[in-house]
Amino acid sequence: MVSGDTLSILPLDGDWSGLEREYWGRAIAAAPLPPRPTALLVGLGGGTQAHLLHRAHRPRLITVIERDPAIVRVATRWFRLGDLPRLEFLCGDADTVVPSLVRARRRFDFVMEDAAYADEPARSERLARSLVPLVSARGILVVNRHRRGDARALAAALGPHFAEVRVRLVRRQAENALVCCRSPGPKGAYRGHPPGTERAAR
Repeated sequence: MVSGDTLSILPLDGDWSGLEREYWGRAIAAAPLPPRPTALLVGLGGGTQAHLLHRAHRPRLITVIERDPAIVRVATRWFRLGDLPRLEFLCGDADTVVPSLVRARRRFDFVMEDAAYADEPARSERLARSLVPLVSARGILVVNRHRRGDARALAAALGPHFAEVRVRLVRRQAENALVCCRSPGPKGAYRGHPPGTERAAR
C-alpha cells in the first residue's frame, strides 16, 4: 500500500477468485483476447495483473514497463513474479520506453496502463495517447483511473482512435474507473454514459 492505495495483492492461500472481481481481473475481462495473447503492462506494482493474466490466458509474452528496478526486485522476490514464465522487463520511464517500442513496431493484444492513476490530467492523457500505436488490430487498451479523476475526459480524448471506448466502474464501493478501448482505428467514438451514470461491473 502507498498513501492508502492498494497497489498489489498476493493471496497467500492461492485463491485468486476475489482478485478476479477487482480492477485487475475486470481489466482482463473487458474484451475477448486471442489465444496466447501478447501483453504490455505499464506500471508493475507487485505484479498482480501479470499473475491474473497467466491464470486466464497463458500469454506467450508479457512485457512490463517499470521505472524503478527496486519494484521489479520486490515483485520478483516477495510477490512470486519470478515463478512466471515469459516475462520481459523494460526498466525506465514510460515517456522514454513507449516511443522506443513504437519505433520497433511492437504490437500487443492487451495493454494495461496503471502508472498514472492519480497524475494530473495532461500527463495522464499524454501517456494514454502514446500507447495507442502499440495496440494490435483487435487488441484492447485499458487505463486505470480514480473514479473522481479524469476517466470520462480521457475516454472522450481516446474515442477517435478506437472502434469502441467505454468507462466502467469496477464496483460501487471501489475507487477505480477503467477506460476500456477496443480495436484501434479512425472510426471510434466514446460510448460512455453521462456524468454520474457510469455502470459498475457486477
